[in-house]
Amino acid sequence: MEVRRKLLNSDDKCVDEALEGLVRSNGDLALLRGHRVVLRSDLESIKGKVALLSGGGSGHEPAHAGYIGVGMLSGAVAGAVFASPPPGSVLAAILTLWKGGASGVLLIVKNYTGDRLNFGIAVEQARLQGVHVDMVIVADDCAFVQPSKAGRRGLCGTVFIHKIAGALAEKGCPLDEIVARVNEATKNIGTLGVSLSPCSVPGCLPSFQLPPGEMELGLGIHGEPGIKRSKVGSADEVVQTIISHITDSSNKSHLSLKSGDKVVLCVNNLGALSCLEIAVVSKVAVHCLEERGVLVVRVMSGTFMTSLEMAGMSLSLMKVDEEMLRLFDAKTTAPAWPNLSKTSLSGRNMFIKPEEKLVAASDNYNEGSLSSVIRLVLESVCKILLQHQEELNALDRAAGDGDCGSTHALVANAIQEWLHTYRIPGNHGQLLADLALLVQQSMGGSSGALYCLFLSAAAPHLMQSSDGAAWAKALHAGTEAMKRYGGAEPGDRTMLDALCPAVEELMKLSTAPPGGHIAILQSAVEKADLGAESTRNLTARAGRASYVASEHLTQPDPGAVAVAAILKAILSALKA
Repeated sequence: MEVRRKLLNSDDKCVDEALEGLVRSNGDLALLRGHRVVLRSDLESIKGKVALLSGGGSGHEPAHAGYIGVGMLSGAVAGAVFASPPPGSVLAAILTLWKGGASGVLLIVKNYTGDRLNFGIAVEQARLQGVHVDMVIVADDCAFVQPSKAGRRGLCGTVFIHKIAGALAEKGCPLDEIVARVNEATKNIGTLGVSLSPCSVPGCLPSFQLPPGEMELGLGIHGEPGIKRSKVGSADEVVQTIISHITDSSNKSHLSLKSGDKVVLCVNNLGALSCLEIAVVSKVAVHCLEERGVLVVRVMSGTFMTSLEMAGMSLSLMKVDEEMLRLFDAKTTAPAWPNLSKTSLSGRNMFIKPEEKLVAASDNYNEGSLSSVIRLVLESVCKILLQHQEELNALDRAAGDGDCGSTHALVANAIQEWLHTYRIPGNHGQLLADLALLVQQSMGGSSGALYCLFLSAAAPHLMQSSDGAAWAKALHAGTEAMKRYGGAEPGDRTMLDALCPAVEELMKLSTAPPGGHIAILQSAVEKADLGAESTRNLTARAGRASYVASEHLTQPDPGAVAVAAILKAILSALKA
């Protein structure tokens, strides 16, 4: 086992540099010179109000300095990583707040022996100097069925207390009232965590060994091991285990929770879980609580009190009534506090019904005089795409993932099924819109997206008219959409090398004499064939083939070959 590398300048100075980084990036914060203490930069705003001070070892960021602001903490005292701060710094912070005009100072301390001792020393020394000061201890850990004399540890539930006490202080409540209300609130908070990896103090070995595939339940926030080790389960299983343990009445450190209780839930990232995992855990935790009849009124989901780079999470629950919820919802400027909705979460409808169509469906259109011709054209296109499936796959294996023919076959099968199920709309714009939807639903990949774009952009130009001029505009609009969104141009070795010269020829439809359309289409097919063949000698500058070395690209581009085949099928059907 070796020491893990961290992106730091110095193991010894990392806390000081981190605090300076926090203050340099937030104009509402300031450092107390000579101490690892962060304070509000507008201390004059707390005159006549109770000032709130918290802190502890570093390595739990954004706790505790991230919760400094109007409506939360007035300051935070930082120790070395996972080490309690010295009483001299705590005292300096108390005196600064007191001399700044605070009516009293309340210390919010997590239940660890070092923190109790060092913050306690500062409290007693401040009282000697006449400061109106008090301290509350937060002990929200639900891990130990039989807690030792040291009691339950202080964990992420402490952040709830920062918020409740901050709201009371901002209202102007006196110190003794805040202490009483906060002490009552701490009885209604429970926290339990799980870890998939240990963490390591800068310059030190990991705090404990955890074999791959195992997890630790009920650990603290200083890297100390938990109460139980087991195989890593699913998010459902892990969350169920945590909530069951927190609420188990045989556990002397449990949180009593019954159906109908209202709770605030905090899903806390201990450091290295992805946002994706935390979101899944949040979903599961809310569902698990609701199954028990518990009303989840607010959810904090994110990173609130970490254990350095530990891959793990903790769940904190706080039972609330309407008054406690108002305090929780009160405004704060603390940078680490989330901007939460004040809508109660349990019982609300999470879903909005999507509006999928703004235009009439194709079955509202009558078949037109050319519907039989269109059917023949579409059947011809499907037949040729299915015949060319293996050829296109083989061409694609040299430049892509070998599925060009298969994806074209998917849409061919979908169109064949559609032809047996639906009437062909007489409106050609609606026809292209329906085909665009079919392609979108059945084809997939970049080719599917490009065909869908082509058809979707072309369709509006044929809604009112389908003469040669309208078709010319439609085809031009379709190719322009493919270029605009796909980013490719003719010459980049893509399907556009066959499509663009063909469409350029088809633009002559706008001025073609009666009976001249087939000749123009014949010429367009020839241009598409030449364009597809030219890709054999082009350097790929777009699409998947652009990542393949040129010397390996000796065959024509499969997308261009497919376009040429489609146009050939259309010509063949119209001639017939």
